[in-house]
Amino acid sequence: MKKALQQEYCDKFEDMAKFAVDNELGDIFSYARSKEVYAACRLGHTIANDYSGADAFNQSGQPVEYKSTIAKKVQGSYTGISVQSSWKDQETYLREEKIAKYPEHYYNRFENGVLVESWKLTGKKVLELLLPKLKRKFATVLTKKDPRLSAIVTNTEIKKYGRRVI
Repeated sequence: MKKALQQEYCDKFEDMAKFAVDNELGDIFSYARSKEVYAACRLGHTIANDYSGADAFNQSGQPVEYKSTIAKKVQGSYTGISVQSSWKDQETYLREEKIAKYPEHYYNRFENGVLVESWKLTGKKVLELLLPKLKRKFATVLTKKDPRLSAIVTNTEIKKYGRRVI
């Protein structure tokens, strides 16, 4: 990259960082925060102030969850899910704290940094799709190098049960 382009990149990066601080968005370059802020703006949602919990709030003020991908097909990865002491406790945690707590889940696909596709599923449907996948892994997850649960809502599931909003 030529020196002039490097300087332009740095200037724009610093402008965005200052914009985020001035507007209380936090560090938008941390994790996928910049994509969450961008998606919230495009979807007409209110941006969440915290990094944990809801990613944004819909037009009714309900918390929503975002999943982002740069893959060719939209999908949603649920990773790093804390493991509870029993499957009953795990299911309660997934229902009340992790998945169904959010009435809407948005699956956002980006190409070259631009949101090109977004699908919405209900939290109840997402929980229904994920429960059997997570239950299969539950018995052995604590023997793994990373003892946390994970599962994917696939492109096929999103297109079958979701509604495209972008």
